[in-house]
Amino acid sequence: MAADKPLVLVDGSSYLFRAFHALPDLRTTDGFPTGAIRGVIGMLRKLQADFAGSTIVVVFDASGPTFRHALYGDYKANRPRMADDLRAQIQPILDIVQAMGMPLLTVPEVEADDVIGTLAAAAAEARRHTVVSTGDKDLAQLVSAHVTLVNTMTDTTLDEAGVEAKFGVRPAQMVDYLALMGDATDNIPGVPKVGPKTAAKWLAQFGSLDGVIAHAGEVKGKVGENLRGSLEQLPLARSLTTIRCDVALPLGLEDLVATPPDTAALRGHFERYEFKPWSEELGAATPKPPPAAAPCTVSTAATLDALRPLLESAAEAGHLALRLETVGSRSMAAEVIGIALAVRPGQAVYVPVGHDYVGAPAQLRWPDFLAAAKPVLESEAVAKTGQDLKTIQNILWRDGIALGGVANDTMLQSYVLDSVGARRHQLEDIAAKYLRAQAPDLTVIAGKGSKRLPANALPVPALANHAGQCLDIANRLSATLRPKLEAVGRLAAVYDEIDRPLVGVLSRMECGGALVDRALLKAHSDELAARLADLAEQTRAEAGREFNLGSTKQLQEILYDELGLPVLKKTQKGQRSTEESVLLDLAERGHELPRLILEHRTLAKLKSTYTDALPAEINPRTGRIHTSYNQAVAATGRLSSADPNLQNIPIRTPEGRRIRQAFVAPPGKKLVAADYSQIELRIMAHLSGDRGLLDAFGRGDDVHRATAAEVFDIGLGEVTAEQRRSAKAINFGLIYGMSAFGLAKQIGVTRHVARGYMERYFARYPGVYDYMERVRTQARADGFVETAFGRRLYLPELAARSGMRRQAAERAAINAPMQGTAADIIKLAMLALDEFARETTLDMAMVMQVHDELVLEVAAADVPAVVEEARARMRGAARLAVELVVDVGVGDNWDEAH
Repeated sequence: MAADKPLVLVDGSSYLFRAFHALPDLRTTDGFPTGAIRGVIGMLRKLQADFAGSTIVVVFDASGPTFRHALYGDYKANRPRMADDLRAQIQPILDIVQAMGMPLLTVPEVEADDVIGTLAAAAAEARRHTVVSTGDKDLAQLVSAHVTLVNTMTDTTLDEAGVEAKFGVRPAQMVDYLALMGDATDNIPGVPKVGPKTAAKWLAQFGSLDGVIAHAGEVKGKVGENLRGSLEQLPLARSLTTIRCDVALPLGLEDLVATPPDTAALRGHFERYEFKPWSEELGAATPKPPPAAAPCTVSTAATLDALRPLLESAAEAGHLALRLETVGSRSMAAEVIGIALAVRPGQAVYVPVGHDYVGAPAQLRWPDFLAAAKPVLESEAVAKTGQDLKTIQNILWRDGIALGGVANDTMLQSYVLDSVGARRHQLEDIAAKYLRAQAPDLTVIAGKGSKRLPANALPVPALANHAGQCLDIANRLSATLRPKLEAVGRLAAVYDEIDRPLVGVLSRMECGGALVDRALLKAHSDELAARLADLAEQTRAEAGREFNLGSTKQLQEILYDELGLPVLKKTQKGQRSTEESVLLDLAERGHELPRLILEHRTLAKLKSTYTDALPAEINPRTGRIHTSYNQAVAATGRLSSADPNLQNIPIRTPEGRRIRQAFVAPPGKKLVAADYSQIELRIMAHLSGDRGLLDAFGRGDDVHRATAAEVFDIGLGEVTAEQRRSAKAINFGLIYGMSAFGLAKQIGVTRHVARGYMERYFARYPGVYDYMERVRTQARADGFVETAFGRRLYLPELAARSGMRRQAAERAAINAPMQGTAADIIKLAMLALDEFARETTLDMAMVMQVHDELVLEVAAADVPAVVEEARARMRGAARLAVELVVDVGVGDNWDEAH
């Protein structure tokens, strides 16, 4: 060991259990569990980086009884049998640790804590500093001038002062502290009902466990009775919680020497357990398995004569797969470099149209290609296959082609089949999952980072082969995914009747775009800049000095050191938090500076995200903003938007509404905003069948007022605005699985009061409670939940070992059917309105979709007819046990219409 480096002792058993319960249920493709392996080895790798040059010794508990079992036969008697999945990962961890070159110790009949204690004592005697890496509070008793604790999972360090700050006792008192509390996990008897605060208070008052025992008669109340009833067992508890520092070890300090890592062995382990990034760090690995099928044969067609046979073949076969290669990802501005086409798997043709490097071969002009291919591209009789057909459709529409016959979009097929099963539903992800094939990597021919070449600079043969191989994978994926959709519930109908036909609807919306008033945004941005400058002055005046509002460190100093505000929360690294929820809490307690900082942050975000950014998104050719609606992102089926994101524009503040005012109707037209009213609550009434909710909606009641009347046991006419607000929080909170604690925080009452509200709610609406219990039970049995239309959300975390993750999955199980059904209904409404827009002579077009709202651009003279039809079609998008209600507004801008 280097004399100037600390000895690092790792509590491997603590690592093992914490990693197993903290990480998701990770598995290899053949199903072997790897979560604990990944977690333990990841923490060890971090230690190696943090303590470079130190000897790191890893200590695990040996199997079998220890000397503590001899002291107390019921020691650890309450512990459940180790999970099979965890047991299976122990030997792989030990093998990898040894391959990493770290000394590894497991001593029969001795726990890891005692091995660590003995080594730490020996190191202290040799005047060596020791770092103990653990998440176990028991080891805090070892902390001294020579020993500190490090928790790799929370990135915190405890020295002597840190132990006292965390536990309220000195390291020398930790054994007595632990003995007084006992340990239910290890079945160590303590004093009943005595927790950390009481134990620390007694030790502060009486000095030690012996002092507590001596003064037991002075402790009043029930806790004093419990103490006096436990006096006989406290010496045993102290013996069981004391870490021994004198056990016989097979190795001494001088024997604990790191060895060079066995790279070949490590690579083998990392490949076996599919830790790809770690394997790649070690250099060349074993060859990857070949693709699931033979590579595709790719030819190049640089003339119309060479292209015509393929087009004729596509028309005859009624099928065409296609893929575009472009410079730029935005469909309204992307430059097409080439297009790959295929009629059957295993063969593809690449048509170069935009390669412009020195020596590039002769190519077809893009307009000439489009003119020749137009009949096939627009034919509804020729089924189209590809990955992300909407983007292809947008580019072709921009250039005068209305792509017809959209049939097999592999991205959407993967998404409908399992919305969370492939990370991003990109070609490489779904190819690996369903074909066990590796999609071609463009960086192999284009390079990476600053050295990456644009597509137009790549050699035609290289890009042709890349595009053809990718297209062939999409072709084969579609043949694999379609039967899977048909085999699972109603997923084929979800794809065929909702998501696939929506591709064209979204394409028309994206290409049409939304008109934005650039001058209004500029004026708003200038006003925000002035307001931000004023707020900055106010914050500095309130703070009493100059400071950088973006500096967390300076803000911590001012809030907590100089102004003495209470520390309500700390970060994982132990720093005093300045996050939004903390500032909001402080502001609600009457502190002015947190309120000013929150206002400054809100306005700064509005300015940078919207008033400054939106003008740059205006297309110079169309004068409009063309957002992209993502169909394969949100797990529940909801659409999201990007470039720019229109879903998160705030509507509850005047500043946020000013942004909506910049979305305007062109001269002679109006914006019509049609919004489903309380759709998720109506879906809850439909799914639960609760009589009270059904009756309230059937009568046309204000459901929040009706809930308030039920919960507070008063008449409808007696409900106050505050009671309605609380009822609204209950209604929506229960949909999202809110706890009594969360509800209490939201409506400003105690947890006890909030729990009472929830109990009365379920008593009045028992069908809702029964539905929630039914969903939880069914979801745990099936592993998934469904919308009213059959869309599935798989919830693997329902089987997680972590209670927190299981509870989050159960909340998702309750919410997903409602949120997903609402998403399906708005999609069906979009299909219905798009059909009407294409059939009618009325001048109308959908321009935006945000949550449960559709925004249309309509000629002023046609507004009454469109409003009537929009309301009827949206109400008719689904048949529920209660009627769907649609609120419609009209205005010259989005805010006015909303």
